[in-house]
Amino acid sequence: MQPTGTTPKVVRIRKLEVDLHTGDLWKNSVRTKLPEQPRQILVILVEHAGELVTRETLRKTLWPRDTFVDFEHSLNTAMMRLREALGDSSENPRFIETFPRRGYRFVAPVEPVELGVAEAALAAPGPANGSNLPLAPIVVFSHDVSSRSGRVAISNWIATLRPHLLLGGLVTGCLATMALFTFRHMQNANAMEATTERIKSVVVLPLENLSADKDQEYFADGMTDELIARLATVGSLRVLSRTTAMAYKGTHKSLQQIGRELNVGAVVEGSVVRSGDQVRITAELVQVSTDRHLWAETYERPIGDSLALQNQVTTAIVNAIRIQLTPAELQQLATSRPVSTDSYEDYLKGRYYYSNNRSSEGLIKAIEYFQRATQEDPRNALAYSGLANCYATIGSTLVGTMPSIEAASKARTAALKAMEIDGNLAEAQVALSTVRIKYDWDWAQAAKGFQRAIELNPSYSTAYQRYSLYLMAMGRTQESVSLINRARELDPLSVSVNFSLGWRLYMARQYDQAIEQLHNTIELEPNFAVAHLILGQSYEQKGLHELAIPELQKAATISDNTPLTLSGLGHAYARMGRKNEAQAVLTQLLHPSNKSYVSPFYVAVVYEGLGREEEAMDWLDKAFESRSNGLIFLKVDPQLDGLRTNPRFRALQRKLNLPD
Repeated sequence: MQPTGTTPKVVRIRKLEVDLHTGDLWKNSVRTKLPEQPRQILVILVEHAGELVTRETLRKTLWPRDTFVDFEHSLNTAMMRLREALGDSSENPRFIETFPRRGYRFVAPVEPVELGVAEAALAAPGPANGSNLPLAPIVVFSHDVSSRSGRVAISNWIATLRPHLLLGGLVTGCLATMALFTFRHMQNANAMEATTERIKSVVVLPLENLSADKDQEYFADGMTDELIARLATVGSLRVLSRTTAMAYKGTHKSLQQIGRELNVGAVVEGSVVRSGDQVRITAELVQVSTDRHLWAETYERPIGDSLALQNQVTTAIVNAIRIQLTPAELQQLATSRPVSTDSYEDYLKGRYYYSNNRSSEGLIKAIEYFQRATQEDPRNALAYSGLANCYATIGSTLVGTMPSIEAASKARTAALKAMEIDGNLAEAQVALSTVRIKYDWDWAQAAKGFQRAIELNPSYSTAYQRYSLYLMAMGRTQESVSLINRARELDPLSVSVNFSLGWRLYMARQYDQAIEQLHNTIELEPNFAVAHLILGQSYEQKGLHELAIPELQKAATISDNTPLTLSGLGHAYARMGRKNEAQAVLTQLLHPSNKSYVSPFYVAVVYEGLGREEEAMDWLDKAFESRSNGLIFLKVDPQLDGLRTNPRFRALQRKLNLPD
C-alpha cells in the first residue's frame, strides 16, 4: 500500500473508478453513491488491495464497541450490497474474494488515475509570489459532475486556453469554475431531468433493523411508518402506504422488480440502528426504470428528535427527485417538535399494535401504550391521534367490544386534544372526523375534516378510506366506491383497504363485484373473519344460501363468536326459514355467556331477519340511545331493507339528520 501522502485520489478497477476520498463509484461513466457502510468497506479493501482484511478489522473500523448492532448480519448485508454495486459474486469473485469466517481480499487490479491538465493546474502554485490559490471553494473537478467524459472535456477545454491566460492561476481557477457551471447546465442538468422527470411515485420499503436487540423491530417499523407519513405530505408525489410496503419485509426481490410490481418510479430502502438514546437512519433512493442510485445518506439524532430526522430525510429525497415543494409543504417539513424519548418509544409501540393487530386484544394493547405516551409527554399529538383512532375502532360495529357511548367519549377527548396541539396533523383531523361521523353524526363537520386531512396529506390512504365511509352513509355509493379505490391505489396490498372495497361494493348492492373483491381479500388473509362475514352476506342477498351459510359460520368460528358475526349468521338463518337456529343465535346475543358487551344494533338485525318489525325497531331505538355507529348506514344497509316502509324507521332516519 502506498504511503498516505501519495495515495491516489481516484483509482481505476477494470471498467470502474473509485474516489478513495468520497467513496464514489463510477460505473460505465455513471456516478453511484454507495450507502455508508458498503462505501467504507470498498475504500478499506481497495486501499489494502491484495491483502486479507479481517472481519474483526472491519468491525473495529465501522462498528465501534459502543455501537449496538448485530455485526454479523450488518456486515453480510453491507457486503451483499457492495457486490451488487460492483456486479460481483461470492461464488465467482472478480473483485472481492471471501475467506469464510476470516475476512475478505480485493483481488482485482487497482490502477491510479492520473490528474488531467486542468486538475494539475488547480494544484499548481499561483502568482509569482508563490502563494497558493484558495482551493476550498473550487469544486470544478469533484465527482459531482455526472460523467467521466464531462470532466475530461472540461480539462481539454482549459488546456486549450492556457497559452492565452495572462492573469495566471487565479484566472485559470475562475474560468474553470465558469466551465463547470456552463457544462453542468448544458449537459448534466438535462441528463438529471431526463432521469427524474418520470418519478411521480415512490414506495418506502421497511427499514432494516440493524440494532443488536431484535426486540427493536417495532422501532424500525415505526421509523418506516414515520418516513412514509412525512413523504406522503408532498402533494405532487404518490406515496404507497405502509401496509403495502410492509408486505415486502424480508423479501429477496430486487428493487427493480418491487418497483415494477407496485408501478412506482422510485424505491427507498435503508436501515435503522438504535444505540442508547441515539438513532441512525441510512437510506438510499433508487430509480426503478434505470436502477440508478439517485441519493444515499446517513443521519443520526437523539430519539427525541426523530421527527426532525424524518423531515430531514424526506427533504433530501424530494430534492433528489427534483420535486418543487409548495410553501405550505416547505413549512410542514421545516416544523417538528421534539418529544421525550420514552413518549416517542411508547407511541411507536402503540402504533405497532394498532397497525398490525386490529383485534380487540390488539387495540387494548395499543391503547395502553398510547395512554402511556401521552402521560410521558402531554404535547405528543401523534399519541393522542392514535388513542382516538383506537377508541373509535373498538367501539365501532366491526369490533364492538366497548359500549359506543364510552368509546365515543374517550375518542372525542383524545381527538380534540390532538387537534389542540397540532391542527395541521392529518392524523388528528381524521381521528376527530371519525368521531364526528361514527358517534356525533355531525355530517358537515366530518366531511370538512376528511377533506382537510387529504389536503394536508394527499397520500394518506386512511383519510380516503374514512371519507368513503361518510359518502356511503350519505347514500353517495358510487362516490364512496371511487374514493375507496383511491385508497387502494395508495395501499394495494392492505387487507383492511381491500376488505373496505368489498364492503362498499356490498353496501352499493354490486354483489357480484363484492364477491369477487372479498375473495381477493381472503386470498391476502384467509382468516380475516369480517371478510368471510360480508362475503356470506353478499351470497345471502343473491339468494345463494347454500354458499352464504358456510361463509357466515366460518366467520363466527374464526372470530370466536363475536356479536357481529353471530348477528350476520342469525339474520341468514332467519331469511332461510331456519327460525329455530335464528332464535338460538338471538338467545346468545341477548344472554352472552361471557357477559361481554352486545350492541343493540346486532339484536335488531336478527329481529329484522325474522320479520318481527316492531321488536327490530325497539332495538334500533336502543341503538340510537347508545350511539351505535351501525345506524350511520341506515340509508344503504341491505339487512335493514325489511324495515324501510315502517314509519318508525323513517322517523329514526330523520332523527339522524340523514338526507332523504
